[in-house]
Amino acid sequence: MIGDSNDIRRMFAMNRTLESVRVLDLTHMLSGPYGAMIMADLGAETIKVEPLHGEGTRKLLATDPQNSLEGMGAYYLTLNRNKKSVAIDLKSEQGLELFYDLVRQSDIVISNFGAGVPEKLKIDYANLKEVNPRIITCTITGFGGDGPAFKRPSFDMVAQAFGGGMSITGPDQDHPVRAGIPIGDLGGGMFGVMGILSALYEREKSGVGQHVDISMVDAQLSMLNYMSTMASLSGTDPHPIGNSHFVHVPYNTFRCSDGFIVIAIITDNFWKNLNNVLKFDEFNDPKYDGQPGRWEAREFIEQKVNEILSQNTVSHWRALLEKERIPCGPVNSISQAMEDEQVLHRNMVIDLKHPSGASTKGPGNPIKLSRNSNEVFEPAPTLGQDTNQVFEEVLGLSADKMATLKADGVIG
Repeated sequence: MIGDSNDIRRMFAMNRTLESVRVLDLTHMLSGPYGAMIMADLGAETIKVEPLHGEGTRKLLATDPQNSLEGMGAYYLTLNRNKKSVAIDLKSEQGLELFYDLVRQSDIVISNFGAGVPEKLKIDYANLKEVNPRIITCTITGFGGDGPAFKRPSFDMVAQAFGGGMSITGPDQDHPVRAGIPIGDLGGGMFGVMGILSALYEREKSGVGQHVDISMVDAQLSMLNYMSTMASLSGTDPHPIGNSHFVHVPYNTFRCSDGFIVIAIITDNFWKNLNNVLKFDEFNDPKYDGQPGRWEAREFIEQKVNEILSQNTVSHWRALLEKERIPCGPVNSISQAMEDEQVLHRNMVIDLKHPSGASTKGPGNPIKLSRNSNEVFEPAPTLGQDTNQVFEEVLGLSADKMATLKADGVIG
């Protein structure tokens, strides 16, 4: 018989993909916490190991009345859902030994400290594999774990700049712009999860763990994809062209009477269907039927499309364009995106809870699986709220032992 809320949570977690995996999360800020959040959302028991004063992200926006919930800022509230928190002084000998005991009972250790910090703290793969040969470690850093300049400090915008993405983002070459989504940080977290899952799969065959070394700049280069190949083939670097495209026309953002809409004409058939909507006689000229002709007249075409669309609303044009199966979409604000019926159907807007029971709205888990479909979103933990539970259940420590460790300043 199911008893308290913990029993209910365990019942739902039993059918989640990673429910048998234990992660020790040493991350802070964004890239690491995001990767660990994905693992937690997929069911991994994710134990956030924090210093006694808490990791720094706890303080971000914590006192901002508009961007916090009962003293927990938007960063921490979102990125640390579905996690437990234990507080350990890893710089103490006893604290490090406790951490090693946790490593013996865990599968993954993920961190995003600056280069060299895991080695200094003796929590790097070389040390941890001696404790548990099956352990998988993952570090997410700006420039990776080796090389002539791997110790460069980095945050999101630095990775975007170094990785080349900023050079092709913005209105023109004189105004480089970072992506609005912090893709430098988030890219590191996403590739971290891919690497960890690959190592988990390989461990099923070899029986031993390994280290996953993720560079945020490497991730940016990877996402340049065909554009880096174009630069290599042509000998010419692409440059920013706003929201237009270097091949397709019209492909841009267009102003309507009450907002903006994007239209992406990729094929000649889409162009024909667009003419059915716009009803502009000059566009019926056969010279525009193929991409070369449209590219030649791209400024004229996009100017005229903009003039026509500006005469009515986004919803008016969207209905006509979608009827013709033309790729298009409104330029939604964040709140508008979170109200979209398809987004809501996909459970991509969830209740982000505070341990007090208060809640706000936040993004769900984009990974949808056909069999392991139960989604649970527990509150981000208060500092050290699970210390006693984890040390009792995982390590078998007695209440007296934990009380002594707390009195000695080893755990919190």
